[in-house]
Amino acid sequence: MLDAVPAKLYVVHGSHPCATVERALELKGIPYKTVELMPAMHAAHQRLRFGQRTVPGIKLEDGEKVVGSRAILQRLEELAPEPPLLPADPELRARVQDAERWGEEVFQPIARRLVWLGMRRHPAAIVAFGEHSTLPVPDVMARLSAPMISRVEGMLNDVSEGAVRADLEALPGHLDRIDAYIADGVMGRQDVNVADLQIAPTVRLMMTVGDARPLIDGRPAAQLATRLFPDWDGDVPVGVLPAPAARAPAAAPTA
Repeated sequence: MLDAVPAKLYVVHGSHPCATVERALELKGIPYKTVELMPAMHAAHQRLRFGQRTVPGIKLEDGEKVVGSRAILQRLEELAPEPPLLPADPELRARVQDAERWGEEVFQPIARRLVWLGMRRHPAAIVAFGEHSTLPVPDVMARLSAPMISRVEGMLNDVSEGAVRADLEALPGHLDRIDAYIADGVMGRQDVNVADLQIAPTVRLMMTVGDARPLIDGRPAAQLATRLFPDWDGDVPVGVLPAPAARAPAAAPTA
């Protein structure tokens, strides 16, 4: 079904769920064409084309449209079962799917908040994140647009200093969970599965954020992320994001 006409994948450059789907298409050998959309402005396009504002969205050769990384991976598994992205063993399959669900619903939004607050506080970072973008946007225009884009994305993704501070405080526990998935064989096996594809790009994106990187480096989660996604644009310098409460300076005592 998918051999005649390439699928058309709608993405935002640097989006971790978009990277999830691109890698799945490559693993399954499904030909596809990428349509890159402008950050923030993609929401209106996607709502008109797919009925939802998020990327990725894919249009298959028969005109079928699917949006969202987890939904797309499920459909690709149905259309092109080889190589499988789900284990044959029912118990392991259920654990992999639970990890995939957690990766999309809980872990994935954290990276968005870290990056978009980082962009708001340090607009020049937008240039690094767009290094290999196909959109013809000069660096100076990208810098000028960064405050507007980060504000819109901040509203779309509930970004706030308080949320990011809490995210950084909770991040070591989330990473412990991922490392446990790897130790238990739920992730990181020779055969790549949907949990790997859902979680590893989120870790990889977080590794571009200077205030998150020290919490990730050296972990099994980092090794898996760089193995599956070795190249990733972006750099938010250290000290841009608010320190977690556990690391923030103590408030001066009141009289």
